[in-house]
Amino acid sequence: MGALGMLETHGLVAAIEAADAMLKAAPVRLLQQQRTNPALITHFVVGEVGAVQAAVDAGRMAAERVGRVAAAHVIPRPGEGLLSTIVFPETGKPKTAPSKAPDKASETEGASGPPDAASGADYASMTVRELRSLARDQQDEAMSGREIARATKAELVAYLSEVA
Repeated sequence: MGALGMLETHGLVAAIEAADAMLKAAPVRLLQQQRTNPALITHFVVGEVGAVQAAVDAGRMAAERVGRVAAAHVIPRPGEGLLSTIVFPETGKPKTAPSKAPDKASETEGASGPPDAASGADYASMTVRELRSLARDQQDEAMSGREIARATKAELVAYLSEVA
């Protein structure tokens, strides 16, 4: 990759206009659109240094016609790990994703085989997000979706231990 270009706009209309202008202005590839808060949207483009600079400039001008631009920047020759750590934090997760899949399989085995105490210990080591997902998968409707969303980790562990 020759360069990484970033353009941050206020509002959806300015973001769409900027993305359209960037992709039409130069041979660049749009990596991601990232919403940092409800109004700020950042576009990440890659390509050759000159093409990325032209694309970011075109996107900035187009976005300024219909909205506001918060920031625009081009990084020529970014470091090796920059994209995996800043732009795409998900790329670091495949290492943990396979380990989570066996955990879910062992949780379903634990719910049907071993006694409640063993599954309770397994539940205590899980994250709240994982516990909520398991609670939503239960056929028993003792907890509504809203109750699951608002439940603490201790409440979720207790509920799942009862159901298992």
